[in-house]
Amino acid sequence: MSSHAAAHSSRPENIAGSLRLLAWLAAAALLIFADSRGDWLAQARIQGNLLVQPLRQLAGMPAQLGKTMRSDAAMRAQLASDNRLLRNALLVSGARVAKLETAAAENARLRAMLGVVEQGELDVQLAPILDIDLDPTRQRLILDAGSRQGVRLGQTVIDAGGLLGQVIEVQPGTATVLLLTDPNHAVPVEIARNGVRLVAYGQGDHIALGNIPRSADIEVGDVVQTSGLGGRFPPGFKVGTVSKLRPDDTRAFMMGDLQPAAALDRGREVLLLRQVPVQKVQPPEQTETQPDSQLPEPSGVSQ
Repeated sequence: MSSHAAAHSSRPENIAGSLRLLAWLAAAALLIFADSRGDWLAQARIQGNLLVQPLRQLAGMPAQLGKTMRSDAAMRAQLASDNRLLRNALLVSGARVAKLETAAAENARLRAMLGVVEQGELDVQLAPILDIDLDPTRQRLILDAGSRQGVRLGQTVIDAGGLLGQVIEVQPGTATVLLLTDPNHAVPVEIARNGVRLVAYGQGDHIALGNIPRSADIEVGDVVQTSGLGGRFPPGFKVGTVSKLRPDDTRAFMMGDLQPAAALDRGREVLLLRQVPVQKVQPPEQTETQPDSQLPEPSGVSQ
């Protein structure tokens, strides 16, 4: 009895569900027919897409943002790597350029020294500088050459610019050079322009001329060279250029400062004079005379 009642009650529900399905099917068929005739569903889809487009963009923003961040991070890492490589390459190129500039300057200095030797026909030997002592109270060079290489005590030392100093100590493998700027050094000099004789003294950081008479014809810019007096240095080697003139403390004489001609604080090699250059003297011109046989006989003398 109960089962028959349940079956009887479910029958109207099945009928209602079937009717709803038929209604939806009829609506779908109607929409399909209407779309095929008027194409109005396409317009509805376009409008729906326009309305949904912001939602799609908003939903895709996290993925797009993550992709952009990954791309930016990869680009920054690549740029950092490229900058590091370029910086290293720039440092290597700078070191190479500096080395080439140093080599070019050294070649120019050696060519200048060779030119001085060839022009002056000097008998010299090249000696490398081993160490340098430029203390204000001690201006000296240590050469990587000694008695085994023929270096002698008292030998004159020059470079492409002019006089550097003299050898004061010789060991079998090294030699010590007293520079012109040493406070214990003095050189007899002369003004190349007029031959005025003076003495140049080392002052630790420069060379000075002392006890210059006020009447002496000396000007700033005059070239000062060795005079050869005393026999220590050969004459004619450039010592420096007068850079300043001033009265001394007594106001009775003048003092002068010299700009050294030699590169006292630069260079890797120096030249040692083996022999003192001989000054060439031109022989006096001889006047032509007629032989006695061609002299005319005195007139007015009878034989």
